Order: sequence, then C-alpha cells, then structure tokens
Amino acid sequence: MKKTRLLIMLLAAAMIFVLPLSGCGKQSESEDPADAAAETEAEAETEEGSVIDYMVLVNQKSPLPDGWEEALETTTVTNSVGDEVYVESKAYEAYCKLKEAVEKDLEGYEKGEVRFELDSAYRSVAAQQKIVDDFTEKYGEDYVKKYVAVPGYSEHHTGLALDLYFTIDGKDVYENEDLVQYPDIWEAVHARLPEFGFILRFPEEGEAITGYAYEPWHIRYLDSPEIAKEITDKGITLEEYLGV
Repeated sequence: MKKTRLLIMLLAAAMIFVLPLSGCGKQSESEDPADAAAETEAEAETEEGSVIDYMVLVNQKSPLPDGWEEALETTTVTNSVGDEVYVESKAYEAYCKLKEAVEKDLEGYEKGEVRFELDSAYRSVAAQQKIVDDFTEKYGEDYVKKYVAVPGYSEHHTGLALDLYFTIDGKDVYENEDLVQYPDIWEAVHARLPEFGFILRFPEEGEAITGYAYEPWHIRYLDSPEIAKEITDKGITLEEYLGV
C-alpha cells in the first residue's frame, strides 16, 4: 500500500544496513566492490544460516521469514517529495534500468516529460502498524482491510516490493486517485517489467487470489527475467506460479 511519509520511513532506518544514494547510478563511496559482486547471487546467507530468497512469498497468509530483516541490505534514495525510501539493493539496481527504459519509451508523451519516482519499498513491521493506524483513521476499517497488509504480513517488509509514482513536467502525480488516471503510462511500465525481473504484483482479476485490489504502481522484484516473463505471459499471480 502506498503513501508512507518520511516520519514512517525513519522508523525503518535503525533496523537495517543501508547504502545511501541520491539517485539512480550514484553509488555510495563506502560500498565494497566485493559486496556488490556478491549481490549477483539470487540468495544471500543470513547469520543464522537461512537464506534471502528472491522468490519469497509474503502475503495475507504467509508472514515474513524469521531473520529476514537482519540479513536485508538496502539502498537509500530520496524521492521528489523529500521522502527517504529504502530498497533491497539488487532490486534498486534493476529498478534504475527499468526507469531508464520506460522513460525513454515515453519520450514525446503528449502531456509532458514523464519521470518515475519511488514512493516506498522496505517497511519495518512498526512502520506498517503506523500505516494501519493512520489509514484506519483517515479511510476507515473496510478500506484498510482491502488495501493495507497486517503488520508482519506485508510484502513491503521484504524490500523487494516497490510502489511507484511519477512526475509530469516536474509536477508530482502522487496520490492513488490521481495515478489511476494515467492507464497509458502504467501500460508502458507493465510492458517492460519482465525484462528487468519484475512482475505486477496485484493484477486486475487477481484479487480473489492475492487478497488485494489492482494496484498498477505496486511491482515486485524476482531477480529472474525468465520467471517474470512466464508469470506475465500466463497472466497469473505469484501465488499461482508457486502453487499456493
């Protein structure tokens, strides 16, 4: 679910090791090249000997695996509205390539120059609870049950789920109700997702399986263009692919 602000995201900062970035392609000077090379592996060992699996399923029935947050390595970026966003580092690299490709595809867009931004990615369990509380007060319990994950069961805890928004000629298009007014832009995004190892996580007609309504901005990194393409071409959800 979208719309986390800077105060919420700061709750996550102390819980994970982060590599600060100010934008795509700008690496922190403190990053060890050996660490970057190690990230090419699809799985990374945790201190407990478990693994970070890029195909992990976290949904309304499957909680975040134990030890995940301790093993997670993220990159920090600041978006156009001044919020800090934390993204699993390999997913961030793929996002930068996706962003470049889609922005190029949309050159000459009739309504202006389109630039993509990250609204949110990694959220701690505490941050997710804050969202539940805020959205319950703002929108009511029925809305929260449909759109907001129970703390501990949010895919955003993995750092592999990214919520996008965009600017048009420098003007932020940020709110959900505004974002859905641009299906042509989302079509361009979705067409490129598999190429960079992403899928649309909550597709139309998938609510009965995923438990969530269609969210064109919510994408999920799988670290496998082949698997992402198979899921997309078949028009299935991650749950169906995994046989859940």
